[in-house]
Amino acid sequence: MTKSDYNTIKDAIESSGQIIITSHYNPDGDAVGSAMAMYHTLKSVNANIAVVLPNRFPDYLRWIEGSGDVLIFDQHDAKAMAKLFDSASLIFCLDYNAPSRVESMEQTLRDASARKVLIDHHPYPETDAFNYLLSETAASSTAELVYEFLENIGFSPLINKAAAESLYTGIVTDTGSFSFSCNNPKTYRITADLIDKGVDAEKIHRLVYDNFSESRLRLLGYAFDQKLIVLSEFRTAIIALSRSELNRFNFKSGDTEGIVNFPLSIKEVNVSILITEREGMLRLSFRSKGQFAVNDIAKDHFEGGGHTNAAGGNSYESIEATINKIKALLPLYRHALDYEIQ
Repeated sequence: MTKSDYNTIKDAIESSGQIIITSHYNPDGDAVGSAMAMYHTLKSVNANIAVVLPNRFPDYLRWIEGSGDVLIFDQHDAKAMAKLFDSASLIFCLDYNAPSRVESMEQTLRDASARKVLIDHHPYPETDAFNYLLSETAASSTAELVYEFLENIGFSPLINKAAAESLYTGIVTDTGSFSFSCNNPKTYRITADLIDKGVDAEKIHRLVYDNFSESRLRLLGYAFDQKLIVLSEFRTAIIALSRSELNRFNFKSGDTEGIVNFPLSIKEVNVSILITEREGMLRLSFRSKGQFAVNDIAKDHFEGGGHTNAAGGNSYESIEATINKIKALLPLYRHALDYEIQ
């Protein structure tokens, strides 16, 4: 994005036109945090700001100030949503690299004539779908890039406590509490500035990580005790949870957040895969440590993508068939999987 681009976008924000802030389907901490940070900052200069997310976001993020104002696309009349998008002069597309990532909202987004601003850290952005792009795969999170964007348009002084808390939430969740994707000093300089703006880091950690139900903890225990498969030969762990198993533990959006990371604490495991059954499909979450690129497996075999160490994909086969497919694929990656973490 050039200096001229930033100036053009700033002028559009400061006009009285409708601005929409969007993020991806099944929004996570970075998606919601980035969107709410943009919302809190921009509404101080333009009252016509709306945050629209494709579907419901997890309960553990509902403490974020202003989250009650978020419009959930699949809970509103389609014509009303189309009218809102048609009225927009500017649409921010945060934490996703292609319109397909907003799923049921995709066509409405594509049809909107507004200028679209992509701010994202995922690889392979669909460049033709956006008018302006701030895309950096090296960034810890989209929240970090939202901070950079606000800084570049001269809005840093407008980042209030609510916006700072939202940005911090995005950074802390997308780095696993600063355990990965966080080797850039800039990430810590931004974090320090957010704390200067009033963020209570310990409080936010409690709100994000110590704010779940008893049922969720019992689900974790069941997943590790009954469902964990360790394929030592390929340094890979798999956990698969059916819809009936999730329902047994009163599953709510966000309850499986972080489960995929736990098997990586096993010394011999370099790749962890979580399979969860959704309506009509399976969702696969991939994590790795070191340089093994799970986004390649997600992209090549499961209609997905993501980062080197964190990716997602889909399967339309049964859980058993999907696990068997993974087992059949792993020998192709045997050499790449067999490494020691220093």
